[in-house]
Amino acid sequence: MRLDTLLNAQQLRRRRRGAALVMVLISVVILTVFMVELQQQSSASFSSALAARHRLQAEYHARSAINLSRLLIATEPSIRKTIAVPYSLLMKGKKPPQIPVWAFSDQLLGVFNGGDRAKGFAELTGTDLSSAENIGLAGAGHFELIVVDEDSKINVNEAVRGDPITLQRLGTQLLGLLAGPQYDPLFDSFDSDGQQSDRQTICSALLDWADSDENIASCLPQHDGGVSQGSEDNFYQTIGLPYLRKNAGYDSLEELRMVRGMGEDFWATFVDPDPNDPRKRNLSVWGQGKVNVNTANAQTILAIACSYAKPNQALCTDLQQMTTFLGMVSMIRQFGNGIPVFSSGKEFIKTLKGGSMLGPALTSMGVEPIEFENERELREIIDTKSKVFSIYAEGVVPGQFGTETRVPIHAVVDFRQASDLPAAVDQAALADFLTGGAGASKSGGDSGAAGADPTDPNDPAAALAALAQDPAGQVVYYRID
Repeated sequence: MRLDTLLNAQQLRRRRRGAALVMVLISVVILTVFMVELQQQSSASFSSALAARHRLQAEYHARSAINLSRLLIATEPSIRKTIAVPYSLLMKGKKPPQIPVWAFSDQLLGVFNGGDRAKGFAELTGTDLSSAENIGLAGAGHFELIVVDEDSKINVNEAVRGDPITLQRLGTQLLGLLAGPQYDPLFDSFDSDGQQSDRQTICSALLDWADSDENIASCLPQHDGGVSQGSEDNFYQTIGLPYLRKNAGYDSLEELRMVRGMGEDFWATFVDPDPNDPRKRNLSVWGQGKVNVNTANAQTILAIACSYAKPNQALCTDLQQMTTFLGMVSMIRQFGNGIPVFSSGKEFIKTLKGGSMLGPALTSMGVEPIEFENERELREIIDTKSKVFSIYAEGVVPGQFGTETRVPIHAVVDFRQASDLPAAVDQAALADFLTGGAGASKSGGDSGAAGADPTDPNDPAAALAALAQDPAGQVVYYRID
């Protein structure tokens, strides 16, 4: 019995041999899985927090660019005053036109930017920044900036006015933009809605979306067809779209895509030819209504010129002359480095008729002068000043492994009611008023708001009047992507 017991004990020990090792291995596997899961969660949380931090940094880089751009635009009247005397002597008593300082915003504001962006400022101004301290963005990252004056575009929101004269003028400009014979294939084919729409149909659709009445707008001159062509139909629902005409102003440029016939081909040809360069846009939903001929792109200038030209003008019908004209305008802009070409709308018209300084140059290049149908009407829609600006700012923060976090912001700022910057500096009570300080009575007294109580910092009428005089303009559109 004793021998059997010993044998059984030995066999039992053999069976149990290695059990501890198995338990240890199982514990190691469980701990490994737990650690891997914990590491993945920690890494995901860290990456998420890092991405959120980078996005916040990029957003505020972009916001800084917008605020700096507003300040730069506000300084333009002061810059113009400093050159008024020498310009007047050089140009025989003429006042200097508006200087498009916003066209150089990326370089001029480079000193406040990050990375090597300050080099552009140093090259443009000839300054040595090697000994400068505390300039630019702290830490990694920078902003990219483009400022575009919306008054250099054709503003389709003018149709909101609804009066026959405004509708006729806007329709004439749009037809001038669409008129080129090179665009015939676009209108001969079917549009994005499966319809075949001619130039006047598309033009009328753009007007009818924004005007408040129920009449179909005509893009023909009054003497060729009037302003109305009967009642608006339910075309949008007929072709299966879940909406009607808005009969109110466009809220954004993207809303133009909802208008009938606005396919990608039309968009890329007439609205926004280059999404990466908003300066090439031809249409706008902001602006004063007049087109700044000193800053408008070549295609928009040609459209405006041909809108009021007499029939069968060579520049508006001959593709070779069109190409030459577009090339000449682009070349003048490139070599002029943004210097205003026209001192007034009258000089612009004179140039296209073959006069002024540039008229003979255009003629020598084979561009025939234009004869206009109604010069007075043309002068009504052109200008050499801009007051509404789009600021496209993008904050960039570098990440790990060559990645980047980008946050673009598009802001539209209206300077029509803005006060001059020196006047705003002198009226420091504006800031006191907005914060309820002692200077409220001073700034409120200058507001001119009917019924405003300048001594009451909570009076909304006085606050709105003070904000309207902000030298940095009023933000009328703001979008963060």
